[in-house]
Amino acid sequence: MQRILSSLLRPRVLASVMIAGCFFGQGALANDWSEAERAFIQELEQEYNIPRTRTEALLREAIKSQDIIDSITRPWEARPWHEYYKIFLTQRRLDAGIEFWNENEETLNRAAETYGVAPEIIVAIMGVETFYGTIMGRHRVLDALYTLGFHYPPRQTFFRGELRQFIQLSEEENLPATEILGSYAGAMGFGQFISSSYRHYAVDFNGDGVRDLMGNVDDAIGSVANYFAEHRWQANQPAAVPAWVSENTPIDELTSGRGQVLTHTVGELREHNIHFITALPDATPARLFAFEEPEGNYSYWVGLPNFYAITRYNHSPLYAMAVLQISKQLREHR
Repeated sequence: MQRILSSLLRPRVLASVMIAGCFFGQGALANDWSEAERAFIQELEQEYNIPRTRTEALLREAIKSQDIIDSITRPWEARPWHEYYKIFLTQRRLDAGIEFWNENEETLNRAAETYGVAPEIIVAIMGVETFYGTIMGRHRVLDALYTLGFHYPPRQTFFRGELRQFIQLSEEENLPATEILGSYAGAMGFGQFISSSYRHYAVDFNGDGVRDLMGNVDDAIGSVANYFAEHRWQANQPAAVPAWVSENTPIDELTSGRGQVLTHTVGELREHNIHFITALPDATPARLFAFEEPEGNYSYWVGLPNFYAITRYNHSPLYAMAVLQISKQLREHR
């Protein structure tokens, strides 16, 4: 009977193997790679000394995801401020943040002493990014970076570069490249570092010889603080202050322009009848930001160098303001 079953099953097994080969062996031949993929494989081998076989193996494992493309085309930051902030400024997030602060107080204080970044800023970043490490993402980082690097033309250059950085990172840190989960944009860990930031700004803050941003909260805290320090965070200085404008203030002119660059100075904004309180010198870089409130109203803030530092973490002024508001809540209620 066993021999009969074996003979009956063998054709099915062979058929399964042949079918599997059709699906999983497509990348085995050089002719199966797109021109962009071939160039990528060659670049990593010739310029970064990553073996061709390593890159090919990872690209074969990578899966294009329409869900990832859909997600990047509708970011939260596209919403007006009065809708955006409600996502993050909640009692639940505040309570969890206070608990996270209490549990990691020693590490947060050490990071503040080492890098000059206040604990509430670090905790707020963790809260916005991953709800203090409890929601680190559901997409394979490999899939996210492959999808956006080869199948999303608007940002393909950036994400193809991040895919290269991710492969380098996996080699340097001995990470399982096919297993790491993150955001739809390929960000990882408690603080959601992209691959290039992981390589350049992550620190081994607990001294165990490993920079682990996914499983080690000490390393994650130290790395967020180091990131801000490297982007010129100024200790004990405000990031933004509320502002009041006059009828003759050229608001459109002062708030126009793309990006987050501080286009004016404290003194120049005051000359335009913008009223705000800060002890920083008139020559300090600054910019007026308008945040949309309900019924067509706006609130105004003057962003200062530390505000710009937060936008190096995420380029959206909405993000930076949410971090500041959460940090204020944490500081006041803890």
